[in-house]
Amino acid sequence: MAKFYPAITGRIQKFIEAQKVFFVATAPQNDGRINLSPKGMDTFRVHSENRVLWLSVTGSGNETAAHLLENGRITIMFCAFEGAPNILRIYGKGKAIHTGDDAWDSVAGLFPEMPGTRQIFDIEVESVQTSCGMSIPFYDYKGERNQLNDWAKDKGHEGIEDYWQEKNTESIDGLPTGIFD
Repeated sequence: MAKFYPAITGRIQKFIEAQKVFFVATAPQNDGRINLSPKGMDTFRVHSENRVLWLSVTGSGNETAAHLLENGRITIMFCAFEGAPNILRIYGKGKAIHTGDDAWDSVAGLFPEMPGTRQIFDIEVESVQTSCGMSIPFYDYKGERNQLNDWAKDKGHEGIEDYWQEKNTESIDGLPTGIFD
């Protein structure tokens, strides 16, 4: 059943790289909404056995950034929707890297260029847990959705920054996201 690891093993990395979707969970320290979001596209990288990176594109909110700025805690979950059953959770501490940050150039090149790129989350892996996943149903992958990329292309760089100003500077609970810091 459930097993903990202190780092990402080669087998675990292979599993991560085969998945098409992952889930990100964060929460404010004491009060406020827990955020749980599905993610897709080619936006996740295992950098090393204790470091992962996730490229975040523009969305309706920026909860992850706000929660990480406040307390750093993050959980990422992958599920096997095909093949052998498996659930994988990565527990860690993360921070946002923005385009103007010194670290941006060293990590941005690990991802394809995507319209609406907002930040890259740099996550220090504290532990990894696998569990059975025998209750997870099978699903067939049919391809990526292009609507978000199309929307971001139509908005253009200035339109995206206007959108960030309107929708991404605070969490839904009023916490700052640091997007323009």
